[in-house]
Amino acid sequence: MKKLGVVFWGSVSLILFAVLFGLVAPTMFETVTGNIQAFLTTSFGWYYLLVVIIVVVFCVFLILSPVGAIRLGKRTDRPEYSNLSWFAMLFSTGMGIGLVFYGAAEPLSHFAVSAPVAEEGSQTALKDAFRYTFFHWGISAWAIYGIVALALAYFQFRKGLPGLLSSTLYPILGERIHRWPGHLINILAAFATSVGIAATLGTGASQINGGLAYLADIPVSFTVQFIIIIIATFLFIVSASTGLNKGIQILSNVNLYIAFFLLIIVFTIGPTISILNNFMNGMGSYLQNFINMSFRTAPSHADQREWINSWTIFYWAWWMSWSPFVGVFIARISRGRTIREFLMGVILLPTVLSAIWFATFGTTGIQASLENSHIASLPTEQVLFGIFEQLPLGTILSVIAILLVLIFFVTSADSATFVLGMQVTGGSLNPPFKVKLIMGILQSSIAASLLYTGGLAAVQNAAIIAAFPFSFIVLLMVYSLYSSLMKEQKELGLYIRPRDKKQINVEREEKDIPKK
Repeated sequence: MKKLGVVFWGSVSLILFAVLFGLVAPTMFETVTGNIQAFLTTSFGWYYLLVVIIVVVFCVFLILSPVGAIRLGKRTDRPEYSNLSWFAMLFSTGMGIGLVFYGAAEPLSHFAVSAPVAEEGSQTALKDAFRYTFFHWGISAWAIYGIVALALAYFQFRKGLPGLLSSTLYPILGERIHRWPGHLINILAAFATSVGIAATLGTGASQINGGLAYLADIPVSFTVQFIIIIIATFLFIVSASTGLNKGIQILSNVNLYIAFFLLIIVFTIGPTISILNNFMNGMGSYLQNFINMSFRTAPSHADQREWINSWTIFYWAWWMSWSPFVGVFIARISRGRTIREFLMGVILLPTVLSAIWFATFGTTGIQASLENSHIASLPTEQVLFGIFEQLPLGTILSVIAILLVLIFFVTSADSATFVLGMQVTGGSLNPPFKVKLIMGILQSSIAASLLYTGGLAAVQNAAIIAAFPFSFIVLLMVYSLYSSLMKEQKELGLYIRPRDKKQINVEREEKDIPKK
């Protein structure tokens, strides 16, 4: 109980400090976080890029390596959830609100407002708009989630350790994961989770407010956004009380169906042929330029460097600040899958689906902006609704989008309370509802505090700052997982060579294939 108390109270204290600082001294909070964010992106932008590159390379190595056959659990374990439910939950948790918020706004911004390289409005800018959007929401993002989730699932289900971030460093820290070094890691993970989810809840509240402003002339203000957060908090607390197999699973499946329905409608009534062309061209350009974009810092071009800080570095930091939350949740629902199956499911399928989404909404948005130039100047949270206004069934589409954001909001917050409950209760697979209630209220409070302090800019600053210390843990996690897997590879006799009888028997046992 003492260990649980340390992590719980340490996490609560740190979150409360951030909330109170933002409420009591909002101007100072905005200034301090803005200065720290500027320092980190200017001085350590290269570092964020390097961390993500290392993670991507390591994921590719694991997929191609013989250790990819190792199961996340006992050899007799099999997946608890169907592939559809598993994917729906991981996708809703991993991206959710962000897809709706940036689906049209990001490609449009890269094309018409602030292009990464070319002149705004040019054909080159159009091509760059999709390849950079696919880049930001593709393999790199999901590799970050995947490696954290993989390490958690491996050490929890394969090695029998608690489902905590500290457990992933057992090969390095040993039994110290149960003492102060481990406690500090778990407290930092809980804080990064709270800030990461707060960034998403903040964007969700802003977009719901933007949609209501378009549909019902409700003013865009902190008061309205605060009311939205209160309503959503009540909804996700109700959902959290039903448990993982009811609330989150049902909402995730509903999310997938509504998102697919909205996607099909926009794809059908939008510029369909242009959508297909931009998807194919953008994917090809993304894959061809992946290495160049991954290493790009533009040191000699101040404008391009500022663009990288505002977009790529922000996204890499956002994904890292979200990775404890998404990682713990994906690990929790992935028992029984092999490493190869897990990584390919977590990285490849969401990347393709995200690209289809951005190609559909981005192309429709760019086409609408060429016919109505004011759309490009709308605030990010209102861009989607400005586009829908130009389409048939625009009001219906806007209502569906608001509903989708609200359900994504509830699902993400519900998942986050579950994950935070796990982290502060020693890795419990079913944390008490009272703990989830406390953590849920705290994460909504920090989202409201950030919006009150400086709107979406404060949300972005907080995500980048929270991700920096956690990035070191991610690197240690990569080393720890590698050393443990290499040891197990030797024990199981898994090598890239003509298979001998021992290796065939190991593979059969992992796959549960009867011997002949």
